[in-house]
Amino acid sequence: MAGEVKRAARVAEGIREELSMLLTTKVRDPRLAGVLVSRVELSDDLRIARVFYRLLQGGDDAARLEEAKVGLSRAAGLFRKEISNTLKLHSTPKFHFTYNTNQ
Repeated sequence: MAGEVKRAARVAEGIREELSMLLTTKVRDPRLAGVLVSRVELSDDLRIARVFYRLLQGGDDAARLEEAKVGLSRAAGLFRKEISNTLKLHSTPKFHFTYNTNQ
């Protein structure tokens, strides 16, 4: 039907908002300073979430990009726990972090 938004798109936006909030309030890893979640793509079965992120500074530095990716991967458990509690999902998706090269 026209105008209908898939559930995966609605949940993906909720995950993006929650990740953004978690990065600013709960995560204390210095590797994640300046990391912004630009978008989340969720599979239709809600099992896999591709999280696209950007850096406020150092986006052209390969070492900084790798640090951010490692930090995000290390925080994935916290993200899954908090998102599960907040969004009340039956199963929380696994996160795959990808640097967003597009503006």
